[in-house]
Amino acid sequence: MAIDKNTSWKTTLIISTSPQCDEASQILLAQRHRIRRSDSILSSSFVCPLSGTAFLLVTSEEFPAKLENAEYFERIEKFVQVHRNSFLLLQAPVYGKREWEILSSVQNRFLGCKLRVIPVHSTADVVKGILVIAKATSKPNVANLRDQMSLACTHIIDHSPVWGMLQEMQF
Repeated sequence: MAIDKNTSWKTTLIISTSPQCDEASQILLAQRHRIRRSDSILSSSFVCPLSGTAFLLVTSEEFPAKLENAEYFERIEKFVQVHRNSFLLLQAPVYGKREWEILSSVQNRFLGCKLRVIPVHSTADVVKGILVIAKATSKPNVANLRDQMSLACTHIIDHSPVWGMLQEMQF
């Protein structure tokens, strides 16, 4: 099965009208993705309807000084309740002690929840992360990905020295 890597993948994204999304929106438009702005989705969020994923962009400066403050976590909780495949993109140019504390606090708070936290450094990383996840989880690509994973597993089993040794031992 040959995959044409020259075909460029395009998708539609619904983006909140918050100013925080403007730079990412410009990058997505430059890559010729279709953008729809909406006031009805949570501020600083991106929704990929074809893949069923949603991303909430948060900077470390937005978090209160005291991480015990439940007000900001309520915003994230609302986002998680609305979207079934939710990702929190925590953006910081450099990850110091405070950023790792924020990351740890969010992960502990939403442990066992369907929220996945992704640390990013720049707006380019934000766009790249959104597009990679959206493409991998979109309808036509998810089947191809499953097929490739199945082939990779078969190849590993067929060429594994451990598997060969077990067959010789008749296990």
